[in-house]
Amino acid sequence: MHERSEIDSLIDLMARLPGLGPRSARRAVLHLIRKRGALLRPLAEAMMRVAETARECVNCGNVGTADLCPICTDAKRANGLLCVVEDVADLWAMERSGVFKGRYHVLGGTLSALDAVGPEELRIPQLARRIEEEAISEVILALNATVDGQTTAHYIADQFEGRVELTSLAQGVPIGGELDYLDDGTITAALTARKRI
Repeated sequence: MHERSEIDSLIDLMARLPGLGPRSARRAVLHLIRKRGALLRPLAEAMMRVAETARECVNCGNVGTADLCPICTDAKRANGLLCVVEDVADLWAMERSGVFKGRYHVLGGTLSALDAVGPEELRIPQLARRIEEEAISEVILALNATVDGQTTAHYIADQFEGRVELTSLAQGVPIGGELDYLDDGTITAALTARKRI
C-alpha cells in the first residue's frame, strides 16, 4: 500500500483554499519547495503566528490580533457612520478603496431560508446594540447585490426604519456582484453615490 507523503498532504490542504484546485495547489507547493528558505519557512512561521493570534473583533467582527480591531479603536472613525457588510473580505475590499472613514459591522453571512440562516445566526442583534450604544446616525448597507444580500438589506431596513438613516451602495455594483471582486474605483463610486433606503 502506497503511503501518502507530507508533500501530498500539503497539496491536498492547499487545494482546499479558494481559487486553488489540485493542479494549482501542486504548482504552488512545488514553487514553495523550490523557494524553501526564502518562502516556505517564512510562510509556515507566519501561518503558525496567525493561527495562534488571530481572533474576531468582539465589536465589529473584523479579523485581527486583539479583542478590538484597529478600526474600532480609532477615535477618528467614531463619526456616526456604520457600514454593514456580509463578511470580512467585503470589509477589506471597502478599506482598500480608502474612501470610507467610519466603522464597520460584519454580519457573518446573509439571510437564507434554504440554508436555515435567520437573523439570530447573523450579527443583527449586535447591530441593533451598536446603533443604540455608539450613537450611529447613518447605517450604510454595503451588501452584495445577490438575492440573499438584497433580502438581508430589506430585512435590516425594515428593522431599523425610523431609528437611523439607512443608505445603500448605489451605481457601480452589478446585480450578482460581490464586493471582494470589485475594483477600488467601482467601490468608491458606489459608496460616494449611496442612496437613502
